[in-house]
Amino acid sequence: MLKRFLPYFLLSLLLLPFLCSAQGYTLPKNQEFEKIRFQLINNLIVVPIEVNGTKLSFVLDSGVGTPILFNLANQDSLELKNVSEITINGLGEGESISALKSKGNYFKLGNIQSFSQKLYVVMDAGINFSPSLGIPIHGIIGYDLFRDFIVDINYASSSIKFYHPDSGGPKLGKRYETLQVDVINRKAYLDASVSLRGEEDIDVKMLLDTGSSDAVWLFEDERIQLPKEYYEDYLGKGLAGDIYGKRTKIDGLRIGGFNVEDAKAAFPDMLTFSTIKNLGNRNGSLGGEILKRFNIVFDYPNEKISIRRNGNFRKPFHYNVSGIDLQHAGVRYVSERIASFNGVVQKSERSYGNVQILLEGATRLSLVPEIIVSGIRAGSPAHSAGLKEGDIILAVNGKRIHRYKIQEIMEMLNEKQGKRVKVLVERSNNNLLFSFILKDLFK
Repeated sequence: MLKRFLPYFLLSLLLLPFLCSAQGYTLPKNQEFEKIRFQLINNLIVVPIEVNGTKLSFVLDSGVGTPILFNLANQDSLELKNVSEITINGLGEGESISALKSKGNYFKLGNIQSFSQKLYVVMDAGINFSPSLGIPIHGIIGYDLFRDFIVDINYASSSIKFYHPDSGGPKLGKRYETLQVDVINRKAYLDASVSLRGEEDIDVKMLLDTGSSDAVWLFEDERIQLPKEYYEDYLGKGLAGDIYGKRTKIDGLRIGGFNVEDAKAAFPDMLTFSTIKNLGNRNGSLGGEILKRFNIVFDYPNEKISIRRNGNFRKPFHYNVSGIDLQHAGVRYVSERIASFNGVVQKSERSYGNVQILLEGATRLSLVPEIIVSGIRAGSPAHSAGLKEGDIILAVNGKRIHRYKIQEIMEMLNEKQGKRVKVLVERSNNNLLFSFILKDLFK
């Protein structure tokens, strides 16, 4: 099976807790904090980091121990220090994988620096999240930064402030609520409660997981039972393979004084966690689709977080109603007629082509990403209509998709229940048009 688009990435769960580091990150003297802008892609925080002078993009993960690098095929200039071979166990249905360990590396995030950072390099070419996110992703980083700073994540403005711990962090307004967390094995756990379909609230301990793009994960046991309305789904990809489970909806999730109604939830197959010897009293995870509804100040040194809701709080949860998953798969040329030509080709801000050729002053060829169907859920509207894995998406509802980001295309495919969706694809050098109606997943 090809890796599917919009998988609910589970980055903080990729490695076992023993993969940790002891290097320190520092700010220049007399600088209280460093502000960094980030991209929020599929509920994941993507930050720019220099590694030994090479500019890379990392997902910021609140629980991962040591930075992990992957997708380095095009990074010929990256130099790694003191390299040795290791074996890594991770989530998924596959086996352990080979990796490299490197010590003494220089990391730089704005003015934040570490001069002796340990990291791991996954050599498996299949561990690559860039095609599904639509931008280059080279690795994940987390605990070291959360350990050394008070981290103020403003999801509303797509910015992070890293405060020196002695500064006391940002001044919190009245709308913030401060909650205790437990930092265990370099991961933060928060007490919350969930309301399942028609049942009383159940107290749960949840991993705070900015490295997951999903909303809520729950582990089924005597107290926490799967609601009757659910469907089988692909939940994501770990280092050891694909992760599957059951997708459902819960009546509510309460975090402190905040209640998130009709929250999207998943019950993962527990075989996924076979490499983790002891889950303790953990009952699940809170991922990016929940966390982005708050602005959050992480204070690992004092084992607390402060939260306030933002403009995302009441936004609806996104489900893959169509059943289609997408990813980038190389590039293709598209031709466009130019209405008027004055000798200068203007590149549209919405265009993702990085190579353009002008033919006879009236036709422009652009090299753009090729978007393919990387997976289809069995029994979904798209599956019933006849779409197949490997189909090249050309247009959705009459809109040529090369002008849109991959997340925007997914929104077109899953706009609302009851809507008819028309998808134009290329299959075996033939253009085919498919039509289907989006249906309620829980009826």
